[in-house]
Amino acid sequence: MFRNQLKIAWRNLKGNPLFSLINILGLSTGMASAFLIYFWVADETMVDKFHANEPNLYQIMMRSEENGIIRVLDGTQGPLSEAMEKDLPEVEHALTVMDGGKLGMSISFKNEENLFKTEGLFASKTFFDAFTFPLIRGTASQVLSDKDAVVISENFAIKLFGSVENAMNRPMEYNIFGNGHSAKVTGVFKNVPNNSTLQFNFVATRKKLLEDIWTNGQVWTNTGPDTYVLLKPNVDITAFNLKIERFVDKYDEYNTFSLFSRKFSDTYLKGNYENGVQSGGRITYVKLFSFVALLVLLIACINFMNLSTARVSRRFKEIGIKKTLGSTKRNLVIQFLSESIFITFLSLVLALVLVILLIPVFNFITGKELGMNLIFQHMSILLLGTLATGFISGSYPAFYLSGFSPLATLKGKFQGKGTELFARKGLVVFQFMASLVLIISVLIINDQINFALTKPMGYQKDNLIHFDLEGKAYENAPVLFDEIEKIEGVESIGGLSESLISEDGGSSTYGIDWPGKAENLEIDFIIRRVDENLIQTMNIEMLEGDAFTAELGSPETYLVLNEEATRLMGLKDPVGKKIQLWGEDKTILGVMKNFHTASVMQPISPVVFRYGSNLDLAMVRIRPGTSAKTLESIEQTYNSFNPGFNFSFGFQNQSVNAQYLTEQRILSLSRYFAFLAIFISCLGLFGLAAFNTELRIKEIGIRKVLGSSSLGILRLLSSDFVKLIVLSIALATPIAWYAMNDWLIQFAYRTAISWWVFAVSGILAITIAMFTISFQAIKAANANPVKSLRTE
Repeated sequence: MFRNQLKIAWRNLKGNPLFSLINILGLSTGMASAFLIYFWVADETMVDKFHANEPNLYQIMMRSEENGIIRVLDGTQGPLSEAMEKDLPEVEHALTVMDGGKLGMSISFKNEENLFKTEGLFASKTFFDAFTFPLIRGTASQVLSDKDAVVISENFAIKLFGSVENAMNRPMEYNIFGNGHSAKVTGVFKNVPNNSTLQFNFVATRKKLLEDIWTNGQVWTNTGPDTYVLLKPNVDITAFNLKIERFVDKYDEYNTFSLFSRKFSDTYLKGNYENGVQSGGRITYVKLFSFVALLVLLIACINFMNLSTARVSRRFKEIGIKKTLGSTKRNLVIQFLSESIFITFLSLVLALVLVILLIPVFNFITGKELGMNLIFQHMSILLLGTLATGFISGSYPAFYLSGFSPLATLKGKFQGKGTELFARKGLVVFQFMASLVLIISVLIINDQINFALTKPMGYQKDNLIHFDLEGKAYENAPVLFDEIEKIEGVESIGGLSESLISEDGGSSTYGIDWPGKAENLEIDFIIRRVDENLIQTMNIEMLEGDAFTAELGSPETYLVLNEEATRLMGLKDPVGKKIQLWGEDKTILGVMKNFHTASVMQPISPVVFRYGSNLDLAMVRIRPGTSAKTLESIEQTYNSFNPGFNFSFGFQNQSVNAQYLTEQRILSLSRYFAFLAIFISCLGLFGLAAFNTELRIKEIGIRKVLGSSSLGILRLLSSDFVKLIVLSIALATPIAWYAMNDWLIQFAYRTAISWWVFAVSGILAITIAMFTISFQAIKAANANPVKSLRTE
């Protein structure tokens, strides 16, 4: 029986080559889109899930109330991990991890001949026991026992020493914050996988960090590193969070932070908080694109339904004869579902070919490294999804076609009921409504990203480069700056302790006090050391007072604040007022206009500049149109001044734009899937146009005989479809507005949703629909009426 059904399915496939091709093309396109999104979602949800201790591995987070808003911070106190491991029986291991890259540390490693800049961690000795980063050489419990130990990645070992074997027990030097340190390689770990939020090429010791590099990290009043805990099995996490909430009070009587734990594997997808509560984050995009995948696949299924019912007249006599010969409705349903599933599995083959061809492009767009192995790993899911797609696609045609009486079908009375026609038109309305929501969303996302990229930062980001100061460049930065400033094409050069661009603000402090400060008021100020030329070099405009200058006596006794800092402090006429920084008296020298230190998703932060000589980053403003020659001269000057250190620079505008990389990738994906959705919807519209033309073929013939023009026939057949598209526009508009308004809320600074977005989308939809319909309408209008009337 099954063999016969396959023969019938194949015969029908060959008998209608055009419609079979459209069916397979629509389904395979929809399935390929769904598969690619499924692979992307699967990859996103597996980030940090590879750790053997993943179920019991948690990160300690801090809550702080500032100006009536609850902030969530991941930077904790340096001594916290040791105290938690000592005082809490639920904790098997507690460890400190300082991510050098996250905090703007510039770290350069040097072997006998070469110097390499990289990023890494400083961690407690139990790091490799808690996290699953397999060691090629060394023992997890021993590799970080010695203070000067360093464990490096496989790739870094090969880069530094030629091989993993040669790396073991080799002495090496590294430079951080301009200071040199010695180390010995005690282990080598496998390269960190891409699905890890911790990305590093070396791990040095917590002891080295706190005793030699960041000595202020030993006190409870300073925060910075991350703290992780590996809990013992079956710990009640709710009770544990209640227990640790005021844990720091025991060690710091002035503590204002409360603690809670977050599962480490939730960091990537659920790392965003609003007023102390988890909200949004990348999980929003995972849910969004999961919905888009189902939507595109559903559009493809609807397309199949419409195309199947559009050819209903070709099957009526077949159905009538089978029913007359005793075939039951159940048998017919099975036959039509079998045909649908057969076509779907043929579409699966084409879909997999499309996936294989598109994966490199998809990886480029998303920044992923998805491979062909995913197809085999998820083959059971793909087959199950294909079976479900075939059943959904064929269900309506199967039950619809098998429900006609044999007498009606043999007489050719195949006009459906009004409800059936309404259902088919409703499906097309749904298709175009969904496609329009995607198109409108793409336009609004594009508008917001353009707004973010073009919004003034509060300083001039163009023609501005930055590079790290290391070695002699760190020790004698003013001398190097004088040399670079002599280069033709350099307008000015300034230095600061750390990049101003950071989503979490980078270095910050609560240690500012002033007369009239409200009790329990906590404000986290972004703080940077700067020289006398930094504000001028970045073209930050002064609101009142002065910036640092070379002529200023005792510049270390002054501070320059931005206007947001003075607003939060409640200071009126702040210039000249005395305040305290970490207990030392300071005078407010000037107030800068506000500028962005993070993306426009974040509100303007309070910023404090203090004068300092230990600078880690140089900012150089270049005269427009001279960048290539000027950069070459800067590199030559740097290399001659600082031999043994590689000159590496970045453009400030590129660093700013990189903050929107996720949104730009989402925009690219949305564009492709909106195009696919409208493409598949047009196939469905084509099917309905063919169905409508077939139903009215005699009417069109009679109208032609009675003198109707081709334009009149074209208008007759098109008018109903235009009404459907207008209805789709009316339904899509409020849905898209609500969805995009909800998305825009995450941005502190956002564009308004303009009326033209909906107008352009509507005009585009009508134009595409008319182009699709016109093929069938023109064909029917130009047909010979004699042939139209002689259909029997």
